[in-house]
Amino acid sequence: MTDASDFAVGAVLGQRKDKKLHVVYYASRTMDEAQCKYATTEKELLAIVFAFEKFRSYLVGSKVIVHTDHAALKYLLTKKDTKPRLLRWILLLQEFDLEIKDKKGAENGVADHLSRMNIEEETPMDDRVSEEQVYAISICNVSEHPDEHPLRACAPECFFSSVEKGHQLSFPWFGEIANFLAAEKEPETFVGDRRRKFLRDIKRYFWNEPYLYKHCSDGIFRRCVSKEEIHGILFHCHSSLYAGHFATFKTVSKVLQSGFWWPIMFRDAQRFISRCDACQRQGNISKRNEMPQTFILEVEVFDVWGIDFMGPFPSSYGNEYILVAVDYVSKWVEALASPTNDARVVVKMFKSIIFPRFGAPRIVISDGGSHFINKVFANLLRKNGVKHKVSTPYHPQTNGQVEISNREIKNILQKTVSITRKDWSKKLDDALWAYRTAYKAPLGTTPFHLVYGKACHLPVELEYKAAWAVKMLNFDLKPAIERRTMQLHKLEEIRHMAYDNSRIYKERTKTYHDKRITPRNFSPNDQVLLFNSRLKLFPGKLKSRWSGPFAIKEVRPHGAVVLLNTRGEEFVVNGQRLKPYLAESCIGEGGSATLGDPPQA
Repeated sequence: MTDASDFAVGAVLGQRKDKKLHVVYYASRTMDEAQCKYATTEKELLAIVFAFEKFRSYLVGSKVIVHTDHAALKYLLTKKDTKPRLLRWILLLQEFDLEIKDKKGAENGVADHLSRMNIEEETPMDDRVSEEQVYAISICNVSEHPDEHPLRACAPECFFSSVEKGHQLSFPWFGEIANFLAAEKEPETFVGDRRRKFLRDIKRYFWNEPYLYKHCSDGIFRRCVSKEEIHGILFHCHSSLYAGHFATFKTVSKVLQSGFWWPIMFRDAQRFISRCDACQRQGNISKRNEMPQTFILEVEVFDVWGIDFMGPFPSSYGNEYILVAVDYVSKWVEALASPTNDARVVVKMFKSIIFPRFGAPRIVISDGGSHFINKVFANLLRKNGVKHKVSTPYHPQTNGQVEISNREIKNILQKTVSITRKDWSKKLDDALWAYRTAYKAPLGTTPFHLVYGKACHLPVELEYKAAWAVKMLNFDLKPAIERRTMQLHKLEEIRHMAYDNSRIYKERTKTYHDKRITPRNFSPNDQVLLFNSRLKLFPGKLKSRWSGPFAIKEVRPHGAVVLLNTRGEEFVVNGQRLKPYLAESCIGEGGSATLGDPPQA
């Protein structure tokens, strides 16, 4: 029931039950100065339009009877020629199934009374009606309609997507679904399997202007959101004060709890979380964050040596440390027990064992300890033309061959020493003998065989008289010379086969290692985070293990990168530029990374 006066309109929403009218809602609104000058017919129709906009959620899809005291409105809906304002309102009312009945003002007292209430504080009615009928969705050129409402229809057959001045927004993912539900407009490719799939999927969607809802598997209707709204929703459900920075599953659960839905929620949430700065600064690194393996494959025996200290061990005749040196080709091991781990022990190893027995090597690989980085050892290597390469302490795998040899020798000593563990220095030579004569899978033979070209005679051969079988060959000088000559000629072939075996073994090891890690790619000018290994075990309360972000200046081979500090300078310690850090992991696209230990710059 509606009615209009000179300055206001009134409406009553009711429902008949058992032939009795029950009132549901009362509404009235004052008119502005221009609306007060409308003709009587326009005012009465404006009251109906106001009522349908006010009670729209109750009236959509239902048969509606309108009682008014202006009989001319019954014929106005079928009139073709009238004012544009009335045509626009009539077009709007065509969405509803309505019937207008004439009712005297005396019998329509409630609406008549509401239309005569002059409420000065009430905002005048806006007859522009911002939400118009939606028939179809399509793309609109912003330059052609720059001043239109974001959801205004330019024609009754077409609905234009949200636009902003100066921006062309993409067609929403649910545009075809909304077109079909609102105006039964079929998609462009509506044939075959696509047609069957579209008709099957559309049963779960419901159009309630101006939003599209999906009936989810849990029985709840959720609003379908466009691409432009996704970032803001994920920010509120993950990064806001009440979100908590949870992982993907809980973030998506909060989105569903808020009543939103789109097809790739989990993928977008994972991508958003991977770029969250606060989340990237949490957590630790693991083996999956390592860089791809780069193995060292040498050709000449005794050309490259790796050295490292083991210890301290329990004191054994004054010795507490073991200096180990390993040849990278033959895996031959030399070790020296010493009471200290200083430069004098390293120089003694090279002067008394390495240089006299095997000659001057081409390269020596060690870590950055003070016992290897000093003037005495540097002068010795420079004098003999040896190049010294230093591995970063954050990646001891750079000198991996020494680490493997250290572990094996330590295991042998652990199983052979006495209960007091004070005789390990006496058992060291026996442990080296056992290691040199043990079969090595990368070589396909033993280090002793690869160095000397013959098998090592062990005491077990004499113990069980295995040597008597070749007594005449060994004791007869001429056959022994011929046999030894053949062994030396065969030595090159043995070393060539060992090289091939080592290459195949290391390539398989690299393949196995690389498929178990997370691949990372760095580029110059990327913003990265630096993992502080000093805080790895004891980070402190509410303290992050990550520093930064820092910019990458240069990416070098094998994963090394040069970083810039916040002032745009390379990291400097004690006035010297540091060597590049080895990158371990990167989080996000061109975003954060895990690198070595940050220097005290």
